[in-house]
Amino acid sequence: MQDYPKAVRVHSHVHHACDTVALDYEGRFLRRKQLVAASGRGFLVDLPEVTNLAGSEAFVLEDGREIAVQAAPEPVLVVRGDLARLAWHIGNRHTPCQIGADALVIRQDHVLEAMLAKLGAEVAHDTRPFTPEGGAYGMGRTMGHSHDHDHHHA
Repeated sequence: MQDYPKAVRVHSHVHHACDTVALDYEGRFLRRKQLVAASGRGFLVDLPEVTNLAGSEAFVLEDGREIAVQAAPEPVLVVRGDLARLAWHIGNRHTPCQIGADALVIRQDHVLEAMLAKLGAEVAHDTRPFTPEGGAYGMGRTMGHSHDHDHHHA
């Protein structure tokens, strides 16, 4: 078994990164996981507790080296229209949402896409880093209702 360097803490800002790792929204919620940096070198994340990363931090290895965390591009829906009303419907479903001045961004979900279209939203598919608003209760995450299962909602 290969002995990987171990990341034992996270800096909230990158100081002197020797490498980077790109993680999607789900991948940025972790405690213990083996990852591969952009250079192809593996390392083990072994943090004292589950951590929610925004994508602008750095893992700190035992020897002091830093690996910068980046939010990886992933499939999203860009939602435009009556943003206050649409945000209410998205939030009512406990769905993580990135809020911009002229658009809302959520992860691709065919059920939510259909609902938003029925509400008059303009919905476009895109691939970009997804960095939603943090939760109000400290973890920085809302626990969304996934629609990746094999049944349909009426």
